[in-house]
Amino acid sequence: QVQMVESGGGSVQAGGSLRLSCAVSRYTYRRYMAWFRQAPEKEREGVAAIYTGSSTTWYSDSVKGRFTISHDNAKNTLYLQMNSLRPEDTAMYYCAATSRSVLSVLRPNYYDDWGQGTQVTVSS
Repeated sequence: QVQMVESGGGSVQAGGSLRLSCAVSRYTYRRYMAWFRQAPEKEREGVAAIYTGSSTTWYSDSVKGRFTISHDNAKNTLYLQMNSLRPEDTAMYYCAATSRSVLSVLRPNYYDDWGQGTQVTVSS
């Protein structure tokens, strides 16, 4: 079973930055990988995804221009650079991955492997 461990969450003031990391226990090449977030009493939301075979990326409208997803195949690690953070970005952030074909990269039901999450809190 694939192990995925997120780190880098924390508390920051609005306008600040954080960089999330997701260490994966197996190779990450030619996989769809993504970051999701879930705030209390809200549905899990896809914020960014990447196909590691081509480094093609996708973003939700809510984070486009502020967040950047990237990966390092040599380190089997996924990243999410988050800039210009807003209070509405407050949530638990999860990394996810799949080796299957994905029709909608920001929908959680396509992903098989998940981390435990890291909390991001943005204060105004």
